[in-house]
Amino acid sequence: MESTTINVMEKQTESRVRDFVALLKPRVMSLVVFSGFAGMVVAPGFSAMHPFLIAVAVMALAIGAGAAGAANMWYDRDIDAVMKRTAARPLPRGHIAPDEALSFALVLSVLSVMTMGVAINWTAAGLLAFANLFYVVIYTMWLKRRTPQNIVIGGAAGAFPPMIGWAAVTGQISLESIVLFAIIFFWTPPHFWALSLFANEDYKRANIPMLPVVAGARKTKIQMLIYTLILLPLTLLPDFMGVAGMGYTTAAAVLSGFFVFTAIRVLLDPGLKSARLMFGYSVFYLFALFLAMMIDKV
Repeated sequence: MESTTINVMEKQTESRVRDFVALLKPRVMSLVVFSGFAGMVVAPGFSAMHPFLIAVAVMALAIGAGAAGAANMWYDRDIDAVMKRTAARPLPRGHIAPDEALSFALVLSVLSVMTMGVAINWTAAGLLAFANLFYVVIYTMWLKRRTPQNIVIGGAAGAFPPMIGWAAVTGQISLESIVLFAIIFFWTPPHFWALSLFANEDYKRANIPMLPVVAGARKTKIQMLIYTLILLPLTLLPDFMGVAGMGYTTAAAVLSGFFVFTAIRVLLDPGLKSARLMFGYSVFYLFALFLAMMIDKV
């Protein structure tokens, strides 16, 4: 009897841990951490940085990203409950109380910023704090439910990680780090609009004014193509600025050229298959782009 009770308690504990991990949006966190680490690797002085401090900076960035994700889930719990894509999250299912989620997010956010500031530098900490505030307050609370340009403006929050990584090494915000920011900034709209094309009914149910809901699929697809066309030359700038070399530039040209191709396919496809494929490729694209930059730099 005692053994059975212990097993039940262990399973409940494991379930609670999984729920709190889910609050951190681990898949989104992985992209944030990866791009932030890339910003560190390509920054001047990275090779002289102590490995322990590198690990601390990455950990602080991960915790900060998780805190922002938890705060987003806390605020969006009402619309998450009516969207098929998000209905299984811990808050809509009642696995975690809203007050618990908010406290969890606030504690992690303060912990991440203070850790980055005390252990690394306050420039990186300030950028981390601003990115979190931008994502939670500007995007989640203000823009997301009010304007079809929500992801264009709000997407800036997700573009900060390489700037934070760069600042963690150099203690500065430079033109090079702004270019890294711009790459993710212009990547974000076509990435999310590809998702919103095949999740259109979800956004309609939740009354979220994503571009396909407000302007229609055709105009959204044209905008996606425009952003990928802007992104292509932008991804070539790191070579000209000395951040990376020709190996990266070749990879960036191929990857970005194919990203444009996927946008053209979406524009010509009356169905949703091409949008799904573009969304999947867009995630691979950003990982591959920053990986090529790091490999070239190393």
